[in-house]
Amino acid sequence: MQFKNIITYLFILFSTTILWSQTKVSGYVFDEFNEPVPFANILFKGSTEGTTSNEDGRFYLESDTTYDTLVISFIGFDTVELPLVKKVNYDLKITLTAGGEQLKEVVVYSGKQSKKNNPAIDILRKIWKRKRLNGLRQFDQYQYNKYEKVEFDLNTIDSSVIKSKLFKGMEFIFQQVDTSRITGKTYLPIFINEAASEVYGDNTINKEKENLIGNKNSGFSNNQVIIGFIKDLYNEYDVYNNYIKIFDKSFTSPISRTGIDTYNYVLSDSAFIDNKWCYNITYYPRRKNELTFKGDFWVNDSTYAIKEINMQATKSANINWVKELYIEQEFDVLNDSVFLIKRDYILSDFVLNKKEKSRGVYGKRTTLYDQYKFDIKKPKKFYEAQIDPYNETVYNRDDAFWENKRLEELNKDERGVYKMLDTLKTVRKFKNLYNIGSILASGYIEFDKLNFDYGPIFSSFGFNDVEGIRIRGGGRTYFGPNDPWRIEGFGAYGFKDDKFKYGISAKWLLDRKTRLTISAGTRRDIEQTALNLTPTTDVLGRSFGSSALFAQGDNSRLTNINLTRVQVDFEPWKNFQVQFGGSYRKLKSASPQTFSLDYLDPSEPGGISSEINQGELTASLTYTPGRVNIGYGVERRISDDDYPTVFINYAKGDRSLLDSDFDYERLQLFYRQPLLIGGFGRTWFTMEAGKTFGEVPLGLLSVIPGNQSYFSVFNTFPTLNFYEFITDTYTTVHLEHNFNGRLFSRIPFLRKLNLREIIGIRGAWGSISDENVALNQPAFNTLMLNPDAIAPDDKIYWEYSVGIGNIFKLLRIDVNFRGNYFDNVDARSISVTGGIGFYF
Repeated sequence: MQFKNIITYLFILFSTTILWSQTKVSGYVFDEFNEPVPFANILFKGSTEGTTSNEDGRFYLESDTTYDTLVISFIGFDTVELPLVKKVNYDLKITLTAGGEQLKEVVVYSGKQSKKNNPAIDILRKIWKRKRLNGLRQFDQYQYNKYEKVEFDLNTIDSSVIKSKLFKGMEFIFQQVDTSRITGKTYLPIFINEAASEVYGDNTINKEKENLIGNKNSGFSNNQVIIGFIKDLYNEYDVYNNYIKIFDKSFTSPISRTGIDTYNYVLSDSAFIDNKWCYNITYYPRRKNELTFKGDFWVNDSTYAIKEINMQATKSANINWVKELYIEQEFDVLNDSVFLIKRDYILSDFVLNKKEKSRGVYGKRTTLYDQYKFDIKKPKKFYEAQIDPYNETVYNRDDAFWENKRLEELNKDERGVYKMLDTLKTVRKFKNLYNIGSILASGYIEFDKLNFDYGPIFSSFGFNDVEGIRIRGGGRTYFGPNDPWRIEGFGAYGFKDDKFKYGISAKWLLDRKTRLTISAGTRRDIEQTALNLTPTTDVLGRSFGSSALFAQGDNSRLTNINLTRVQVDFEPWKNFQVQFGGSYRKLKSASPQTFSLDYLDPSEPGGISSEINQGELTASLTYTPGRVNIGYGVERRISDDDYPTVFINYAKGDRSLLDSDFDYERLQLFYRQPLLIGGFGRTWFTMEAGKTFGEVPLGLLSVIPGNQSYFSVFNTFPTLNFYEFITDTYTTVHLEHNFNGRLFSRIPFLRKLNLREIIGIRGAWGSISDENVALNQPAFNTLMLNPDAIAPDDKIYWEYSVGIGNIFKLLRIDVNFRGNYFDNVDARSISVTGGIGFYF
């Protein structure tokens, strides 16, 4: 996810309201004992415009229409009608008294709502029965026009912000300040992206295609990161599904079949909407600290299709960095039996803390749908045809195009953003603030005039037992995020081994449609090669274990690597990559006194060789269905990780290739699958398998990846030491589940901490041939391996872990336990690992 980058961009810029609406009210609802009344209904009298109070009793409501009375009601309390003497009424204190007065046409329940004899739940069951008969599912084919507007705003703009020294010289930007109709906070738009698309779908073959026909944006130059961030957060969702995925979390939908056990439902009103008689159902959660909403929805009385729905995340929901989350959807009546989505709106308030007056950043997305057409069949090739993803015409549409394609007019402040940001970019102070944010977010220092970036700065210093303190400097060419070619390189120096290391690589995108790319690179460096089974094609990449500052045990088992590689990649289908490559590498121990790569070699005078010279040809297939990419250049960002990965690799070593030392073949499989299990969290399943055919030295064998650092490293075994198990045939499985606080939320003294419980289990099986054991006897002797357990072939090696995440919103601690093979040399029965990250 790109959350850390975006927050860095926006908070680095931020630390009298102009009112346009006709009626604005805000305040708190209390009972007669001065306790907050959460989920109370607040409505403008004589309308369907309303909201509900949050868990602290707070509410905000506004309308473009002038109203003179506010109606406040809640189950078990008398209804209050409050005259509005002004158009703007803030900080009202409303007290409800216990009573039994009922709204018209409403059956009122008190306390937790009964699941039996509840008309709201009876209606809900009819919604479930008809949900597959509503919307686009009724038709074989469909097509429509879509307009999407993504916006970022700084919020809680008050006089202290306007007068701040931070904005001195930039005061003109506050001319665009407005007030949110959802939260009542003032906000300043700073980024807008508009997109117009044509969408085609075929339910009979389960295919959908979206053609982008126009895109217009303003704000940061590297705005594709922001667009991708919003698109990843606000994935398409269906309120009829049991769970709604937002921020990589599964919220229980109020229309869900599991909703009865999660929400209280109340039939609160009925009225005509667009000449259709509809029921209004209010809902709110049964328990705190779960991923739930509060709000209401209107449902048609004959089709039982949703006409309107409002969803606001509860304040106690176990989610970080988000204080407010609000969703509303409106559906249009196509005919007596078909309701189609017309408008979708989502607003999030991103903050560093959830205090009431804290400042933050709004992320908003508005999507409108129009011009529905049905049962117009198109050939299968239409959906499979590749299009140019970066057609410059799409990004340079004139004003006339947007006047025609906008399904909702921009308001005054949104129109002013384009002009305001053009002016802001000329202000030196803004440029300096932006540059600081860019460095922190990307890790690179930009030199625009040279089209060169220095970095990554976070790799400038490192440490290991061989190099001691290591310093590194590097850079890359950078003309823009969609560069068709890129060159990057680095130089490094270790003070202990007194050696200089370097690397350089280049890549060139020849065709955007098929992603045909050629690349080449070379690197001379020190590497920990026992941290991964599946090979990487990143020539300049360096594993975490090579420079771990804090490690357990001996971390001198490092390898001097001299690698040169060329490769060709292309995508015949979306997210299906084919790669052919060739490499030549020289390997030798970086610390011969403590670590050996020696193998028997009759051609050497002493019968032993300490260096490996090997050429290799490779072919691989990678399939990542559902992966969302940002950008169209030679390098793209991946905006999410919620997709499976299948990787198959074939490698052939040949003595005739550049006078290599060994003949062999290797076949490898990598499979990774994330699984969202509704309200019970997320599971990650990873499997790797491989086999090497032929006799090869230790540097070319498959080492079960250990982890001697105090940090969590993906797909490693935290209680294994480096080179503890060595194989030529292997299978590993990693299974981890994050409950997202599901269990802790039911423990009163832990509930408010929003901790998240994590469990994991890992296993490895492998074998090594007698020929490879004999070939590598000199190296194995220095490693002091258990002669009966060089590979875990007698029984599957396994370990398990329990962890707590979301400590102070940033930290995760895991305690890892070894399950067997305790007799191995220096075997660790337990280890503690941790990590730091920004997670929702």
